[in-house]
Amino acid sequence: MGKYFLTLSVLKGPWDQVFAAFWLRYPNPYSKHVLTEDILYREVTEDQKLLSRRLLTKTNRMPRWAERFFPANVAHSVYILEDSIVDPQNRSMTTFTWNINHARLMVVEERCVYKENPDNSSWTEVKREAWVSSSLFGVSRAVQEFGLARFKSNVTKSTKGFEYIMAKMQGEAPSKTLVETAKEATEKAKETALAATEKAKDLASKAATKKKPQQQYV
Repeated sequence: MGKYFLTLSVLKGPWDQVFAAFWLRYPNPYSKHVLTEDILYREVTEDQKLLSRRLLTKTNRMPRWAERFFPANVAHSVYILEDSIVDPQNRSMTTFTWNINHARLMVVEERCVYKENPDNSSWTEVKREAWVSSSLFGVSRAVQEFGLARFKSNVTKSTKGFEYIMAKMQGEAPSKTLVETAKEATEKAKETALAATEKAKDLASKAATKKKPQQQYV
């Protein structure tokens, strides 16, 4: 039996903006694990729904205990199919994603529904479901736990990526990424430490100048 995950969240933007941001969200500072995206199929149905299929290539570092299940000549990139149905009349978008390689190790299936928030038409609610399974004998439970933890981490990145792209679409300055914030904090810490060192040297120099050597009389 695999792992199931459900989360409900809100994107602070109207549905049509979220729909547009969905197709523009790569690249962004939070999606460095997404290497490529290619449209394989697209169709507008008679009832004006947009059907699409895309192929995404992603990379995620595996734990060391999982690397032994991969031969050296096997690519560690993950190929993911993404099917989407956009219904502009009902202002909803549904996406389905699943990996098509490394399925023996783990399969992650995801279903997302983006709908206009019934209480606030300026917001969009997101219902995200995921199923994580593994058929690897002996370690399937550990693989599923790892897959679920990795999926939750990627959900956070996905949400931040959406917010980043939507801020750019609105002409706002996107909020600083975690990497940028950490880098600034590190630089500031270095500057503070350097200033403290220089001050300590200055105080030591002044103390040495004031202290006169005692003369010894025989």
